[in-house]
Amino acid sequence: MFHMMALIRQFEDKTYEMYTRARIGGYCHMNHGEEATIVGSIEPLRTQDWIVSYYREHGHLLARGAEPRRVMAELFGREDGVSHGRGGSMHLFDASRRFMGGYGIVAGHMPLALGVGYSIKYRKADEVTLCLTGEGAMANGASHETLNMIGIYHLPVITTIVNNQYGMGTKVEESAANPELWQRGDMYGHHGVQVDGMDVMAVKRVTEEAVQRASEGNPTLIDAITYRYRGHSVADPARYRSQEEVQRWREQDPIERFYRQLHDADLMTEDERVAIEQNVDTEVQDAVDFAEQSPEPDSQGLFDFLYVNPAPNV
Repeated sequence: MFHMMALIRQFEDKTYEMYTRARIGGYCHMNHGEEATIVGSIEPLRTQDWIVSYYREHGHLLARGAEPRRVMAELFGREDGVSHGRGGSMHLFDASRRFMGGYGIVAGHMPLALGVGYSIKYRKADEVTLCLTGEGAMANGASHETLNMIGIYHLPVITTIVNNQYGMGTKVEESAANPELWQRGDMYGHHGVQVDGMDVMAVKRVTEEAVQRASEGNPTLIDAITYRYRGHSVADPARYRSQEEVQRWREQDPIERFYRQLHDADLMTEDERVAIEQNVDTEVQDAVDFAEQSPEPDSQGLFDFLYVNPAPNV
């Protein structure tokens, strides 16, 4: 898990660099600071389980096991990307890992997670669905409708709120009459729980319990309290919050915190940490080199992936 958290951090550092150098275009939303919530939420999932995510999802797909090369190639808009260059940063997709996206509409993906959960119940399959969403989505009507139907039908869905404190520039206290979002679980027939989203082991524990609960037809709403170090997107200078606030959260850095836990338990030395981070640096640079060399999508494939039946390029 430490390797994956370090990989996500370094991948996002390089993504930011490539964006500022105009190698990546479009919208781009970073995961800096959210590594513990991401890895702790996805690590307990089994191969047969599903993930439906939103637009801040680079780290989500990496944690699900996607090759950094193919994720970076997608950010570059290249044919070898996970969405063949059609999706970009906000629409990563990998059916082979049951990663159903990457969606650009706030809360628009939540009814889709409901649909996956309904399919699982209909097929009587030993599967669960993890729906990752931001706290800003909880102000959208679709979140209420989705949670309500999941509760009504007792669907095997885990909804994890990656609560990074701000929906764009709006604090959760300014958008929710009751900012304790986990308490909405009780209203909709879910087990509601709040967790320290900067502690990967804490997130992993509550998610393991949620997977077991979902397997028995009981949904869970997890409110993971975390923080994004950068603005809402690469273009956001985040002037709505103070540097002192950001620094307070950086002092709880999830990677440093997990390293201290491992070190204090005699499970990792400083030399081992350095070796992991050096390997990650190499892995991320290799991903950039691969993306640079990957071809642009062919214009003849303009209508690919749009229709059930192949459509001619008119």
